[in-house]
Amino acid sequence: MTSSRTLHLAAELDPGAGDSPGPLASAAARTTAPAVAGTAARTVALARLAEAAALDFLTHDDSFTRPGLDALAVLARVAPETRSIGLVPTVTTTHTEPFHVQAAVATLDWVSRGRAGWRIAVSPTGAEARIFGRRPVPPTAELWQEAGEVAEASRKLWDSWEDDAEIRDVVTGRFVDRRKLHHVNFQGATFSVRGPSIVPRPPQGNPVTVVDATRPAARDTAAHHADVALIRASSAEEAAALRAELRQGARAHGRDPGQLRVLLSATVDLDAYEGGPGALAELIAGWHGGGAIDGFHLVPAVPERDLERFTAGTVTRLRDRGLFRTAYEGATLRDHLGLARPVSQYATEARVTTGARA
Repeated sequence: MTSSRTLHLAAELDPGAGDSPGPLASAAARTTAPAVAGTAARTVALARLAEAAALDFLTHDDSFTRPGLDALAVLARVAPETRSIGLVPTVTTTHTEPFHVQAAVATLDWVSRGRAGWRIAVSPTGAEARIFGRRPVPPTAELWQEAGEVAEASRKLWDSWEDDAEIRDVVTGRFVDRRKLHHVNFQGATFSVRGPSIVPRPPQGNPVTVVDATRPAARDTAAHHADVALIRASSAEEAAALRAELRQGARAHGRDPGQLRVLLSATVDLDAYEGGPGALAELIAGWHGGGAIDGFHLVPAVPERDLERFTAGTVTRLRDRGLFRTAYEGATLRDHLGLARPVSQYATEARVTTGARA
């Protein structure tokens, strides 16, 4: 059995960093997970396991209240220890500076040689606002509107360097062609950015944007800005309806809905899950084959156990059915997802202007 539609598979490295551990996690996992979550050796080992199975990408959750390094820093450490798998840290757009956020994500794309993404998150709690000495935060819907503006400003900043803006001429001492740097002059409801960025245009042009569209407040932001939307659903029918809603929203925002990937995100305990890895493979194959989803995002109850069973059991069964790749066919995360590398909007404008003058 084969499918003409590409199946996409991803996994979470650190479930529960932003929230409490999932309901399927064992008591032992809840007790020991925080103690080992930040160890580099553990995270690298999990990433290599997922890469050996040729998963599209890994996510790493985050929260302002958790101890240790943030997710961006953790995956920057993982980048040189891996070669192909995509790396997608959670990045909170509330209480953070958009200019610094985009520069950090662009840097991860350079460090990983084109394998970076970012999973946009918001911070709706008063407890986290107080960490920054802020007044109570706005309603969640307003935070997601702000997150969408951060995504838009980030794309403009990533495009603010044309691809060939760097000269690196040692003889003349010129590093960059200033004519190929552009001010973005972005004005949002809560912030403004003049630009250009301080980081050259990322290898992917724009790193991949992931949005958890589980909550209704996040869905318009996902439809407008996401390359990958994560959903949760209890049936194939529910998943198909959510996918159709997101694709319709993308079209309404002037986007090609075919460039939006919708993945089912599910917390799974493959020690207690009925039918184990085989049953999960059947579920993924059925929902994907029926057009309900474009792929699956595993949130393991216990990463060391469940990610190994997922890659060895579930992924192997999907490969046997001709549904998933046996090796990476491209070098970047956009390649894995079948997404085109966007052309810089400013380079396009410059060419049009030049043509008009000619």
